[in-house]
Amino acid sequence: MHQDKNIEKILAVRQFNRFYTKEFGFLHKRVLGSSFALVEARVLYELANREAPKAREIAAVLNLDPGYLSRILKRFEANGWLMRKQCEQDGRCLGLFLTNMGMMEAANLADIANVDIAKRFEKLGDKQLQEIVNAMQTIETTLDDSLRPQPTAIIRSHSAGDIGWIAASQGKFYAEEYGFNEKFEALVMQICTDFISDYDPTCEHCWIAEMDGRNVGSIVLVRVDETTAKLRLFYVDAEARGLGLGTRLVDECIAFARRAGYERVVLYTNACLTTARHIYEKAGFHLIAENVHTSFGTPQTEQDWVLRL
Repeated sequence: MHQDKNIEKILAVRQFNRFYTKEFGFLHKRVLGSSFALVEARVLYELANREAPKAREIAAVLNLDPGYLSRILKRFEANGWLMRKQCEQDGRCLGLFLTNMGMMEAANLADIANVDIAKRFEKLGDKQLQEIVNAMQTIETTLDDSLRPQPTAIIRSHSAGDIGWIAASQGKFYAEEYGFNEKFEALVMQICTDFISDYDPTCEHCWIAEMDGRNVGSIVLVRVDETTAKLRLFYVDAEARGLGLGTRLVDECIAFARRAGYERVVLYTNACLTTARHIYEKAGFHLIAENVHTSFGTPQTEQDWVLRL
């Protein structure tokens, strides 16, 4: 992100960091009055909550210099908290194990931390406490991709309001992404109007891709004549790409065309839509014609594709 444009947000994050480190005592040499520095406490936690980890695993998860970690582990060994044993699966490596004394130290440190947090939050009501927890979880899952839940995506038939969404979302997207003018939006609106006005569910259909309850994609199959159908209004939101939704939409469309008895499916697109073209090619479509035009403002190469069923 551009620093000048987001300077207020950057400063707000830095302010929160200063507050958080001060509030939870991270500026102190030792954690919560214990004998552990902050990094040592984190190492102890990882040792207590992993099964026979290797030193390199601890260094990786905590982003620690191996030499620095080695000094911490030697201190733990000298205090009788840690021992090293050969791994059962690989006798060449050494796993790290906390001794009974080490586990007692880890448990004691956890108890101290729990009591400290409980005291900080005891003046808060249930609603305030839940708001704090929710905010913390939002920060954690937003910044750590591994914790972010995978979106649930489905393909369904269109329902009331979906055709209007198609016109609005595609007109806006192609204007912002490719500079298409209002004539493209008018074309999309006309296709949508024609589809909903003359809709014949026996030989035509519209599918909507939905992710976590939000519309994120569409595709439409319309009748040209008894043997030919046309694929139209294929679109997937940028935020939903990479989940295979485009391929699923095209597959649904082709399967319906086969059941309806069509002999071929045709489509029109522009060469700039490279991702869509790759999906068409993978599905078996073949390019049969192309031509340069300026219908949507900037010069584009329009293309006609066909799939024989």
